[in-house]
Amino acid sequence: MNETLLTVVGNVATTPVYRELPTGPVARFRLAVTPRHFDKVQNAWVDGHTNFFTVWARGMLGSNVQGSIAIGEPVIVQGRLKVRDEERGGQHWTSADIQATAVGHDLSRGTSAFRRAARKAQAAEEQRARDEPSFEIEPAPVG
Repeated sequence: MNETLLTVVGNVATTPVYRELPTGPVARFRLAVTPRHFDKVQNAWVDGHTNFFTVWARGMLGSNVQGSIAIGEPVIVQGRLKVRDEERGGQHWTSADIQATAVGHDLSRGTSAFRRAARKAQAAEEQRARDEPSFEIEPAPVG
């Protein structure tokens, strides 16, 4: 299978939009990617053209993205590139989407704290166990 796999480093440009669909959870957000280079003539760093990608995260990744990233945060996105051409309202639109396989904070620009996500069924069962009172009698200590 020929696919374009890529890794992109940029900043979250929009608040992630999260939806529970019949096929499972999905989150999407826009990613701004601006290359920088050092201009020896100006003796300064110069920003290049900013590219915007729509990042789609499905399943558990979508749930975790929704709870983990916010506008302006530096992230690294890995996934499959999908370029779409379409006509809308008589205008031609081209968009570059990334079907994400991994999303994470760019730790070269800050810190992050990892929390392992519990599966929904497991988390619900643990919550029920905490909510139910214990009627068992503790055994007397021996000795």
